Amino acid sequence: MGLISDALSRVQPSATVGITQLARQMAQAGKDVIALSAGEPDFDTPEHVRKAAIAAIERGETRYTNVEGIAELKDAVAAKFRRDNGLDVSAEDCFVSAGGKQIIFNALMATLNPGDEVVVPVPYWVSYPEIVRLAGAEPVFAQASQETGFKLTPQALDAAISPRTKWLILNTPSNPSGAAYTRDELAGLAAVLMRHPHVYVLTDDIYEVLVYDARSFATIAEVEPKLMARTVTMNGVSKSHAMTGWRIGYCTGPKDILKAMLKLQSQSTTNPPSISQWAAVEALNGPQGFLLEWRETFQARRDMVVARLRECVGLECLVPEGAFYAFPSCAALLGKTSAGGRLLASDEDLVMALLEENGVALVHGSAFGLGGHFRVSYAASERTLEQAMDRIEAFCAGVR
Repeated sequence: MGLISDALSRVQPSATVGITQLARQMAQAGKDVIALSAGEPDFDTPEHVRKAAIAAIERGETRYTNVEGIAELKDAVAAKFRRDNGLDVSAEDCFVSAGGKQIIFNALMATLNPGDEVVVPVPYWVSYPEIVRLAGAEPVFAQASQETGFKLTPQALDAAISPRTKWLILNTPSNPSGAAYTRDELAGLAAVLMRHPHVYVLTDDIYEVLVYDARSFATIAEVEPKLMARTVTMNGVSKSHAMTGWRIGYCTGPKDILKAMLKLQSQSTTNPPSISQWAAVEALNGPQGFLLEWRETFQARRDMVVARLRECVGLECLVPEGAFYAFPSCAALLGKTSAGGRLLASDEDLVMALLEENGVALVHGSAFGLGGHFRVSYAASERTLEQAMDRIEAFCAGVR
């Protein structure tokens, strides 16, 4: 009889966390490493949000709260969904967890059974298929590619749906590709879903505020209101307000699903962090003007990074429409040898050689389900990004 559960044996460790930790360990050992592997804004949490947290501490807001979040935060979440997304919801339709990942975890663990299927568009955030497998269900990968702008087509979605499909997971803007669906593209997917009323939608909108080139963000329940009754719309303050460590995610969705999530969360973390909840109230209700400046900064970084990647021997790169990732193709470099003598048989070989030989930490595309690519996070200063691009360019030039 083994010690580790069979359920956990179905799950792979997070590649993004693993590479980021390796880069951190190398840096602590004195090696010169530039880490572009983590999805974390490099800005400080806004001052008004930090002050709200300090005020909450001084008021003694350090006790347990309602499992699904304090009333003030649920009110703020509902107001945000009404204001920004056109979703007609109240606080009773909203739920708060310790981070966006816990929202996804709760929703899937509370609803999936062995034999169920979940459609996961490729490329995907590393945790989606692993949470599905942990719940005993099967991820069904609906292929997107550079040719489709890394976006799921209605045809690919329709082909992936079976009588056993319970969920579609949709992420826009996307981690890892930066692809952002337009209203028309979402309407095309919604039309397919309307023909399959047994399929629920979990839409991960965590990068909502980061869409570029004057594009507007849309979420699928806004585009097709008839899907509201079977859509969980997830968001959080991690990316929008540089609050990754505060651990606050939130959602709106059908009340029966929220009730099941409440039951699960009551037996796991219980409430989200109390002080973080009060900070999130201010984040959602307070001034939002800084977001424009942040978005302009990220767009300028994107433009520089994409231009530099396109100058590298053997790389191709689409222009990301949102988030803070580029997802270039490195297929032309595979099968060759790095300057340090490492055979680049796969994209994972390439990113490990780049880390060991040139000191840049990236994440291989196969971790996101699409080999022959790698992910670059441009959530770093322009100087850091320029240095990293110099190293990537030198590495590519040295491949033989």
